[in-house]
Amino acid sequence: MDTLSRLEKAIAARSDAAPDTSYVASLNAKGIGKIAQKLGEEATEAVIAAVSGSNEELVGESADLLFHLLVLLQARGVSLDHVLAELDRREGVSGLEEKASRSE
Repeated sequence: MDTLSRLEKAIAARSDAAPDTSYVASLNAKGIGKIAQKLGEEATEAVIAAVSGSNEELVGESADLLFHLLVLLQARGVSLDHVLAELDRREGVSGLEEKASRSE
């Protein structure tokens, strides 16, 4: 998790940079919709790599997916710690039970 925490900090530091000097800042300048669209594109690419690509392609696309997820979380003001806390809350709970609890 140290890697993701360091990446989260780097993304936060770059978010206020000039858009022409930082990819993160350029995404933020385009707004939440564009960031979410980019995350969706990366998710699709990860799915394609999982189905028909090599393990190396899947690793690369997974890294892109995690990066763009962290950019989106930062833009929405949600910390990685919040996400990790939710995963901790779900630990030990059956996936079927957890999913069923969301529809109640």
